[in-house]
Amino acid sequence: MSIWWSLHLRREAASVPLARRLLLGAMETAGVDPDICYDLSVALSEACANAVEHGGDATDDYRVTAYIDGDTCRIEVTDSGPGFDRPAPPHTAGDRALPPVPVPAPAQAPGYAEDGRGLFLIEALTDHVTYRNRAGSPGAVISFDKILKWREGAALPMAS
Repeated sequence: MSIWWSLHLRREAASVPLARRLLLGAMETAGVDPDICYDLSVALSEACANAVEHGGDATDDYRVTAYIDGDTCRIEVTDSGPGFDRPAPPHTAGDRALPPVPVPAPAQAPGYAEDGRGLFLIEALTDHVTYRNRAGSPGAVISFDKILKWREGAALPMAS
């Protein structure tokens, strides 16, 4: 059995704990191990906080979609902001193309900083992360997966 849900949320700080609580409730009801629930809830909170802070105009919404399929949970957070920086296009020297200038990975914020650690936390707490810009319209998509562990007697694996 698999389950999924999708939310359209206003870009307001109050939407972050709402998304986190809905995820936790669904995962606890399904019987996901509490440590996995916690990791995914922190990762989701960070992704939602990024969408609220960087996701477009104040009137824009953002979307959270979560899928539990078998032993994997995938979460996607989509906003309508400027998206992620792209590598610079190839530049030329005279008539020959030079290789593109790579965009350096962002430096991790110092441990005492209050901002700048969200993407690093998402990567540390999940098994696979993808960052991309939306196709055909402005915005960013952060997708992350985590292999699930189940409590003994969990409801969802038994329903398969």
